[in-house]
Amino acid sequence: MNIYTAKQLTEILQKDDPQLNLRTVRYYTQIGMIPPLELAGNKRVYTDRHLHYLRAVLALSKSGETLASAQEKLKNMALEEVIKIGENLRLYQSDKILQNETHVVSEDVIISVSPRISPELKAKMIETVANMLKGEGKQ
Repeated sequence: MNIYTAKQLTEILQKDDPQLNLRTVRYYTQIGMIPPLELAGNKRVYTDRHLHYLRAVLALSKSGETLASAQEKLKNMALEEVIKIGENLRLYQSDKILQNETHVVSEDVIISVSPRISPELKAKMIETVANMLKGEGKQ
């Protein structure tokens, strides 16, 4: 288990969201958006668990959730679920999305594909989704 100061945690989180600042991390801690801090000796510290919760809070807030509703959602959630929500934060990073290729499959479906995906796989994914949409119209 890694331990962090508020400043160290903020620096890590700024890689995900450059607009986040130390004041925000402390505010989220103060209002109970994340679990209570751990004790390491006589100091209160942040851990990886807090990092996961803060990433989840950022992802939820970027998806349009209010802080109150994000707090309510995370309150009784298992850590594995919190981690999954936090992993969605990258979906809201416009610089990452802009690096991807965007393919319009239909009026309702757009696929964003990482440049790491092979051209063959991209073509197969787009074809599969297009066929699925055609099949949906027949039902």
